[in-house]
Amino acid sequence: SPGWDQKGTTISGKPMSAEAVDRVAVSGSRPSTPPQTSWFEFLLDEMLLENHLQKSHPDPVPVQLVIQFLEQAAKPSVNEQNQVQPPADNRRNRTLKLLALKVAAHLKWDLDVLEKGLTIPVLNMLLNELLCVKWALGRTFCRGGWIVLFPEKQTKPGPHQMNMLNVVQQEKELTENILSVLKEQAADSIMVLEGSLGLKKDFYIHTLRTLDLLAADPSTANGETESSTAGLRISADELHCQVHYDLGGIFFQQGCSDQLAYEKAREHFQQTRELLLKFDLTLHVHLDEKRLAGYWNACRALTGALDPSDTQLNPYGQINSLIRTHNYQTFKCLPVLCLMLCLHDVHRERGLDEVCHKLCVCNAVRDALQGEVLSVRFHQLLHKPRKHVVDFMLEVCTRSLDKDRSSETSKRKMVIFLKTLCESLAEPHLVFVVTAHKLFTELLKEEDRKILVEQMRKRSATVNLCAKPLPSFYDIPAAASVNIGQLEQQLILCLDARRIRQILIELHSMAERPFWRVNNKWEVPPDYINVILNIKDNLTKDLVYILMAKGLHCITVKDFAHTRQLFSACLELVTEFSPKLRQVMLNEMLLLEVRAHETGVAEGSNVRPPPDLVSRVRGYLEMRIHDLPLRQIVGEECVAFMLNWRENEYLTLQVPQQLVMNNPYIKLGQLLASTCKELPGPKESRRTAKELWEVVVQICSVSNQHKRNSDGRVSLIKQRESSMGILRFITFIKKLREPLVLTTLISLFVRFHSIVRDDIVNEVTAEYLAIWPSTLANMQAVDVEAVAVTVKELVTYALTLNPNNQSWLITQADIYFVTNQYSAALHFYLQAGAVCSDFFTKAVAPDVYTDQVLKRMIKCCSMLNCHTQVAVLCQFLREVDYMTAFKALQEQNSHDAMDSFYDYIWDVTILEYLTHIHHKRGESEKRQIAIKAIGQTELNASNPEEVLQLAAQKRKKKFLQAMAKLYF
Repeated sequence: SPGWDQKGTTISGKPMSAEAVDRVAVSGSRPSTPPQTSWFEFLLDEMLLENHLQKSHPDPVPVQLVIQFLEQAAKPSVNEQNQVQPPADNRRNRTLKLLALKVAAHLKWDLDVLEKGLTIPVLNMLLNELLCVKWALGRTFCRGGWIVLFPEKQTKPGPHQMNMLNVVQQEKELTENILSVLKEQAADSIMVLEGSLGLKKDFYIHTLRTLDLLAADPSTANGETESSTAGLRISADELHCQVHYDLGGIFFQQGCSDQLAYEKAREHFQQTRELLLKFDLTLHVHLDEKRLAGYWNACRALTGALDPSDTQLNPYGQINSLIRTHNYQTFKCLPVLCLMLCLHDVHRERGLDEVCHKLCVCNAVRDALQGEVLSVRFHQLLHKPRKHVVDFMLEVCTRSLDKDRSSETSKRKMVIFLKTLCESLAEPHLVFVVTAHKLFTELLKEEDRKILVEQMRKRSATVNLCAKPLPSFYDIPAAASVNIGQLEQQLILCLDARRIRQILIELHSMAERPFWRVNNKWEVPPDYINVILNIKDNLTKDLVYILMAKGLHCITVKDFAHTRQLFSACLELVTEFSPKLRQVMLNEMLLLEVRAHETGVAEGSNVRPPPDLVSRVRGYLEMRIHDLPLRQIVGEECVAFMLNWRENEYLTLQVPQQLVMNNPYIKLGQLLASTCKELPGPKESRRTAKELWEVVVQICSVSNQHKRNSDGRVSLIKQRESSMGILRFITFIKKLREPLVLTTLISLFVRFHSIVRDDIVNEVTAEYLAIWPSTLANMQAVDVEAVAVTVKELVTYALTLNPNNQSWLITQADIYFVTNQYSAALHFYLQAGAVCSDFFTKAVAPDVYTDQVLKRMIKCCSMLNCHTQVAVLCQFLREVDYMTAFKALQEQNSHDAMDSFYDYIWDVTILEYLTHIHHKRGESEKRQIAIKAIGQTELNASNPEEVLQLAAQKRKKKFLQAMAKLYF
């Protein structure tokens, strides 16, 4: 085929047509793919449809063609008075409907294909059109419960039926209405299907040829020509086979509420099986033979038609037959792994609860070993099982698994089943029955058992976490016979400090080993581990370690009440012998109260922290350090706490230098507080902002060595894994929620991001950008990716706290814009305008929709090929951009609603250009819409300026509301 040069001509020198130029432009991104054939081309060439359908991979595919033809045929028209009229009954629309029928005929009216590819309203419309074909052969078309009779005379549906399809907003309601009518008429449909079984003649259904004959010779409507036998022949047996299968499926579904329906279903499936034996090839019968076999066996079981002596019965049939003959002994002797019983049948037999439970267990073990999903009924059985049921489960598991011969895969599956069993049992004593069983201890390693028990403790709903204080441990005699393993399990599950101490005393009386290692999920911070392990008394060491580890875990799951109890007990214990550990516990209890209060705020509480808590935080920040292990996170969260509650005055005071050296976040908090306090301030106040800038630049820089300043302090320039690495910095940022602090950080990182990107045209905007430096001394040392990640994470996090902050929304929009994510950018630009104008019921302030923002919105629409939206937005600029608007309106490949946006144009020059363009293209309907828009009296140039401004504002609001509905 000829190639194309860049000037729009073929290599052979022939000029391209306008349509060809458009097609090459559209398909430029994938030149090897031929352009898609448009629906209107099939109206112009009678042979095109048949040739198109014969292709191996037609584009569009047949079902898409049906949708396009029917949608175009059902489009309403608009008269001169701008009133919507039903679709016209003209030659164009009749041809489109005929084309849709011809495509369906090419598919041989296969409802499997049509139902998958068409929505219910489109399929309903197609079948209605089929009924409208006045063809005198009393034919039947049936598939999957749908049946269409072609009567001698058929009334054509009214225009309103055709028009319903076009109402996109009502498609869901339309679908529900159609299904509702079908449900109401189900009995009539069944009656018609049953009546069709009495028909003995062969039938003919439409093909492409018969539809062509019908279009060419209207006299065929009376059955007077050869077309009466020209269609696709369907034998009576094929029709009956299909109808029997469909009726069987309908009655089978009704059997749940009507037992006699199963009898009817069995009879229809039997007829289907017999008819299938007659066919060598079932060209026109659509059914699943495996599904039919399943229906057949189920119906025989449900109706008691099974013969136990039948050697052809599958395991399901054998078991069901044994139940119906009450042969329970033989039934129980069946191999466990062959049980495939439908428990629905067992439940209907009285007195079989015990059998039912055991069968359910056997099936569950079989499913587990075969890697299948455990049944809902088995999970229901585990809600409140009795001990003998659990014992039976373990017995079945043991018998089903030969530990010496079974594969590793089977053993792994059994381990998974036992874990599921433990996690599903609510009663701790039943859990202990499982975990103490020989099979459990042999299959699970000690480490896996500990992990499992920890998981059970997390989800246990029956551990009494609010139990009353126990009596003194020394009043309770130790039970030496209790298994150490069971005591360790209790230790893992327990959250009561007194009970933990009691269990440890019992354990230490039985064995002398470090019980703080029982659960590898028990962790204390590395800063504290040496201090705790240096405790000489082993019992006290275990108790301190476990109380702290459990308390820290409770904090992570926001169980603050138990954390207070555990930490209080630990504090009381260590106060007796270690001042250092006492201060550690006081620090951890401070962190607990800070997190508890901040969690309450995050959940909606607006209560200020009590003065005592603020005083304790200040005390921590002023604390003099004397060889005391400190966790950096405590200082981080104290700083974040003070920033969140606007304690800027306090943070700007000098804190001990030693604390700054150990926790640089305190210095960062000081700089943030000082910068926020001085905003907006005089030029000399930028000194603090510059210092904050330098700290952040260091955080985002890469260095292989730790540098020290002249005063000996460790610099903040460290590797990514250092304490001030970028990931840890992001974590710190996400503890902040004070708007001015977040705005300051966003401003800083936006400036930082703009400098490292070095793209003046596409800069991100934010507040207070002028306070930051405009250059970087060492650009090569900056981790550019880290800066980009941080600014995105920071803005996204800030918007989770306040999604209505218009400044943050504009910044987020700019970030998406500069990264070429135009749809997302437009979403946030529109959201920024919506929040400051009560969803565009008021005018958007010009400082929000600046010319820069509007130009970016225009580019977003242009890149999304929404050219009419571009033209409308060009009016919003202070000086209307006619050049951009005219260029956009020249585009024919527009992905927006085009003429539906003309009502939002108030600039008469643009409207006049539209009428010119449509006249030039011969688009009379669109030209009329543009002329009508020009003719509105409120746009008359002779009107006072106030009237013209009011008209413009009204259209602006409506347009922005329409855009919001599209992009929100």
